[in-house]
Amino acid sequence: MPGGRLTQQERQHIALGLADCLAYAEIARRLDRPTSTVTREVMRNGGPTAYRSDLAHRATERRAHRRRPAAPGGSEAPSEAHGRDAEAVREYEELLTTVFMQSGLPKMTARVLVCLYTTDAGSLTASVLAQRLQVSPASISKAITFLESQGLVRRERDDRRREHYIVDDDVMYQSTMASARATAHLSETARQGAGILGPGTPAATRLDNIARFLDFISESIARAADRARDILHTKLEMTSQLESSR
Repeated sequence: MPGGRLTQQERQHIALGLADCLAYAEIARRLDRPTSTVTREVMRNGGPTAYRSDLAHRATERRAHRRRPAAPGGSEAPSEAHGRDAEAVREYEELLTTVFMQSGLPKMTARVLVCLYTTDAGSLTASVLAQRLQVSPASISKAITFLESQGLVRRERDDRRREHYIVDDDVMYQSTMASARATAHLSETARQGAGILGPGTPAATRLDNIARFLDFISESIARAADRARDILHTKLEMTSQLESSR
């Protein structure tokens, strides 16, 4: 399987594949590339309806040029922590960003969330996020406000009154429960509509079916989240006890 960056010819094949309405997996198979490579390439360059191979190639060259600034004073770039492959990490961050964008997150919000997910500490300040992503503090603030509203991050202040944005197991539990509550609220709203439109009418029946479906989904999500947290926390406690007894 070929490695390295996509060539201009490969990008042209991607554009032709999109024009023929081929799936990403089929385009990737014909190029002998991972499906994730094709997906990321298309999503970061306009999406399936606006992708152009020439513009995508030039944009990639510009990004590569920006990532290679001269190190000041002849110093070398810092190595990746824990001996990680820096290029592989960057590629994965782009892939995860693309997945978050496909799920509905704005690009900057997705980039901030990926930055938090992939840091070992699971916690970063606004200034560090702005520096890593090379964006303004205002952009970070806007993204964090949205993520916090979805329960995907939480804030804490340190001794110096600096805000830290955190992702951890409890954040994911709270986010999942918030999703369950939102689904339950939608169910209740649908049920109200069924009453207003009149029992037995086609529209009321449709809304009542939606409400019952969403009731089941919200309850299942909440039960699964509670169960998962109980199991995972029990395993963590047992692991900690075993390690401390050694």
